[in-house]
Parts: sequence; structure tokens; C-alpha cells
Amino acid sequence: MTRRKLILILAATTALSALALSAARARDVPDVATGFVANLVCTETFVSGLDPARVFSETLSAMPGVGLISWALSYSVDRTRKDVTVTLMGLGKSHAVYRGEGFGCYLDHGTVVADISVPTPDAKAALLPDIAASSIVAPETPQLAAALDRAFAEPDRATLRNTRAVVVVKNGHVIAERYADGIGIDTPLLGFSATKSVMSALAGILVRKGALKLDEPAPIAAWQGPGDPRHAITLDHLLRHTAGLALGSSLSASLASALEPVNRMKFMESDMAAYAESMPLETAPGSAWNYNDGNTVILGHVIRQASGGSASKMMRFARQELFDPLGMRNVAIEFDASGNPEASTQMLASARDWARFGQLYLDDGMAGGKRILPEGWVKYSASATPNAWVGQSAGFWTNLGDSLGATYRVEHGWPRDAFFAKGTIGQYVIIIPSEKLVIVRLGRSPNWPPEVDGVFDLVRAVVAATNNKAKLAGGN
Repeated sequence: MTRRKLILILAATTALSALALSAARARDVPDVATGFVANLVCTETFVSGLDPARVFSETLSAMPGVGLISWALSYSVDRTRKDVTVTLMGLGKSHAVYRGEGFGCYLDHGTVVADISVPTPDAKAALLPDIAASSIVAPETPQLAAALDRAFAEPDRATLRNTRAVVVVKNGHVIAERYADGIGIDTPLLGFSATKSVMSALAGILVRKGALKLDEPAPIAAWQGPGDPRHAITLDHLLRHTAGLALGSSLSASLASALEPVNRMKFMESDMAAYAESMPLETAPGSAWNYNDGNTVILGHVIRQASGGSASKMMRFARQELFDPLGMRNVAIEFDASGNPEASTQMLASARDWARFGQLYLDDGMAGGKRILPEGWVKYSASATPNAWVGQSAGFWTNLGDSLGATYRVEHGWPRDAFFAKGTIGQYVIIIPSEKLVIVRLGRSPNWPPEVDGVFDLVRAVVAATNNKAKLAGGN
């Protein structure tokens, strides 16, 4: 196909969305598309240790519309330099570079790159008791085995689930887990927007320490001018996506979403936080809900400043205050070229580490008798955000409240008290206090329809298989 035809395809696939947008934003699409692919292939090749061809095919198959241009995307991986270059038939080109252990990759836009030193790991014992032995835990019952069989099955070959890992924790212990080929108990896996929930935890720790205040204006220098209405934005607004900044939406993982300003921020800007903080208000802070990654990128900047001012110090803080106490040993957080955390989507952890994170919330923010999160923070994190129709809370998604999303999930078998960290195309860390359960599912599945990733069936099956009351009622 000619370059002219490719341009026509790009124009056609984004035409409806672009009617209300400027031509300049439409021109961002090739660079956004190549930036997304370059960063992802770099991350999962050099951090997760996965085959780049697998990363490329599984991810693009999960994103509506991208198949129309996937044939025109090409990538090259240099294992010596540890970098990845992606091009779109001359229309766009992006370059991602592996930064080092614990820091993953960043997109190189040709600007000065912040020097980040890797903190020396501390050999401290975890406060949270280990949730499993060193070997993979086989399902304890035939019912659990059947649930995992279904989670990894491919009932529709045209729309693949590509499940990569499932871990089920009951009463603080792994009772079932399974991994796709090439993935094991120590493989760091990208959480996408489940990263937001970890940033919420780090913000909570800083609130507990008195370094941040939940309901006071966020300490952003760009908002301190006389009469600047953005000065009213609080930490709570950032956590709940009610800050009101004109960044577009991050709800869709598709080709058309490349038109959103928030994706220019993520894939074309060397300093994501500065770009997000420069945006004007679209709505008054606290008056409307709009889920976008810019809120959490700004939150990440606030956390970095409050934990020492550099990427290295922020990582040391995260390890000392959160990861080490929980025994999370296979974690990486990515930072942009300027040294700000890509706090909206770019944390990797093993499936067991994601489960350890969920266990912290199941245990009301405690680990080994020590308070990690402020008292009341877990309840706050699960509390519904007004007008968040998908059922969002403060850094998490929730079944509490009367949102359309919460109602749908409860009607389809999820417990009412469940809340969860969620990442696009199939990442879940589900906390169910009433069942003393944490369920982790990671993979590469389309976001729509809701049941395509098999998570609704997985939750129902695991709850049924582990519910002691149900077993007693059935005489088992």
C-alpha cells in the first residue's frame, strides 16, 4: 500500500473524532502511535524479558482500530544498546531507551535526559508474611482449577484473551495461580493504569507522614499565580479525576484516542508533568469527573517533590515505605526524560507482587502489625466518586455507590464491597473484603465488551469456590 493510501486510512479512522479537533492534533497521531508501541516493546522486552514480536502482536490485537495500521508499523530492537525504534511508513518515528534496573524505559525525544542513579537495594525483611512458597501454587480444589482453566481458555479465536497471569489469595495465602508460557512468579508485568492505585498509596503514605494534605491546594508552582483558578485543585481532585484540566479522556484504548491531548503528553512530551500542569481548566475543580492520565502524572510529580525531589529519591522512598514492607521485590517504575514518574500507567510488578499490594488494602493498610497507609485511607480509597459513571473512587475502581459501572458489576456477580486497581486491556487487582480475597488477573484483552477478558466469570467462580458459607450450605 502506498503512503498516500495510509494517510487516507489514518484520516478515515479518526475522522469522526477529528471533526471537532484541530488539524495540528490530528498530525500527532503517527507520533503517538509509534511512541506507544516503542515504549511498550522496550519495557516488556528489557524489563519483563518477553519476546518483542509477542508484545507487539498481543497488544495491538487488543486495541480497536490499530489493526488498520499495524501492517505499516515496523520496529527494531537493539539488544546491545537496549533500545527500540518504531516507525510508521515515514509518517512517525519514536525511540525508546532502557534506563536501567528498576526504572524501565523512557521515550527519547532528543532533549536533555535527566540523570537517574539506581538506588542501592535494602536487604530488609518484609513485614507482610510471604503469601506463597517459591514454587507455583497449584489450585487447592477442582473448582479453582476449573476457574483458572476458563481464565486461560480462548473461547473466541477472533478476540483473544491472552491471559498472562492469575493469582488468587485467600486469607493472606496464595491458593491458586497460573502463568502463560514464558512468564513466571518473578516476571515483572505492566499494570498500565493499575499504576494509579500504587500512586494513591504513595500519596497516602505522605499524608500519614504530614508531607501532603488531602484537601489543601496541590503544591504546583505553575498554579500559584494571582487569581489562577487551578490553585483550587487538591490532592483529592487529582486522585478522583475531578481536577477539571482540559486534557481529554483516557477511557479508550483505541486508535481514535491518539487524538486526545493526554496522549500527546504521554508520547510526545519530554516533561509530561509540565505539559499537564500547563493546561487550562475545562471545568471548575471538583465539579465534574473526567478520567485522564494527566491527573495522575501531576500526582506523581507532587509525590516526587514531597519524597525528596528526584526520581532516585522517590524510588528509594517507594521501596522503603511500600514495596519492601510488602515484600514486593520485582518492581519497576518508569520516568520520563525529565525524571518525572509516568505515574498513570508505567509500573511493572510480578503478579504475586500485585497481589501483595492488594493484600495491604485487604488488611486495612497494615503489614505485620505496622501501619503503612493512614487510618481510614482504605475506606477513603474505596469510596465512590460522584458522577463517575464507571464506578471510580480515589485511585481505585469501586462497586460501592450507585454508578452504572458498579451496578453492572454487582448484577453480574461481583460482591458489592469489591474495589480494584484496573489497567487498560485486561489488568486487575481485585480486593473483596467480605470474602478475604485478592484476585490478580493480567493479560492483553480488548476493553470491550466487558466480559471478553473473562474476569467476570473468574470473580464469580473464585468467590463460589472459596465461599465457606456456600460450602457448608451445600453439605461439602
